[in-house]
Amino acid sequence: MSSSAPLAAPEIDLRRATYLAELAQGTERFHAPRRDSCPWCGGQRLTTRLTAPDVIQRKPGTFTLDACDDCAHVFQNPGLTPEGMAFYHRDRDQYERPPSRRRNRQRVRAMLHLPEPESWLDVGTGDGDFPAVAQELLPYTSFDGTDPTPRVLRARATERVEEAYVGHLTTPGLLAQLRARYDVVSVFHRLEQCPSPREELLAAIAALRPGGHLILELTNPHSAFAALLGKWWPGHAQPGQVHLIPLPNVHKALESHNCTVLATDECTPHTPTDLATAATRALAQALPSPDTPWRATPPTVLQHTARAALTPATIPVRLTAAALDHTLAPVLRRTGFSNAYRVIARKNPVP
Repeated sequence: MSSSAPLAAPEIDLRRATYLAELAQGTERFHAPRRDSCPWCGGQRLTTRLTAPDVIQRKPGTFTLDACDDCAHVFQNPGLTPEGMAFYHRDRDQYERPPSRRRNRQRVRAMLHLPEPESWLDVGTGDGDFPAVAQELLPYTSFDGTDPTPRVLRARATERVEEAYVGHLTTPGLLAQLRARYDVVSVFHRLEQCPSPREELLAAIAALRPGGHLILELTNPHSAFAALLGKWWPGHAQPGQVHLIPLPNVHKALESHNCTVLATDECTPHTPTDLATAATRALAQALPSPDTPWRATPPTVLQHTARAALTPATIPVRLTAAALDHTLAPVLRRTGFSNAYRVIARKNPVP
């Protein structure tokens, strides 16, 4: 079960002392001061949407998502400090699944009606999975990538991107290098995870040449699955999902910064994994915990045995949930259950 897969035992033993030393000081210090205003519009009418633990790695701590009653922006409040982000994001790679080749090809095809670009920047590219697929359909396009982690350097080493930049687009000095440089900038499910999504969006626009195109994919905070599945919904996954941005907010931000929205798709970007992911995480919570370096003591032999015995019993539940996801997908993606949306916009030339 991917949401509870432990590290190898020797590695856990080496890391346990480090984690326990950090946790001995408490988790409150990992949280920044609570905001009294919306980071998107500045509105001060906030409502708590959700309080949840770390549902992926199950590290100690509790997180709250607030919603702005003025613009419907949803955000983690209080957010994490840089130290908190380092703590909760450490070891996270093993729990993440990259988008499928099919998904990435679908994203490229959404742009194929436009002239083939010479240069493309993929923001938050990670290991460069998207550029690797996109190059197959756009062989004459040069792909660069940014990522807040050194994974983008691996993408360059494997020639998935030509140039690699570590950091958010808003990192001091980075945007100065990339301003007005690209024909296309893509941002796939990264605005939700960055500290300042509005500023990151504006930086993505700034990296475009006049006449260039921006393609965005974001989690849909209005999906009916959000209310149905609560803390287990993939779009709510704490502490990774820092912001959930409604489509109208994105439209307004683009239009107010000299961009024309060319296409909006609330159907195709839907990923049929809501029920299966929720079931997997809920079942993992119910099972005896695996050994992880943030546990004070390793599981006992009895706990290991119980987990090994009970895990196979969850397979029918997870398979049924996955089958429902895919069977119902044609209907769900055309209704209020769609969990994502895509926007393509053009940066207008300055008159």
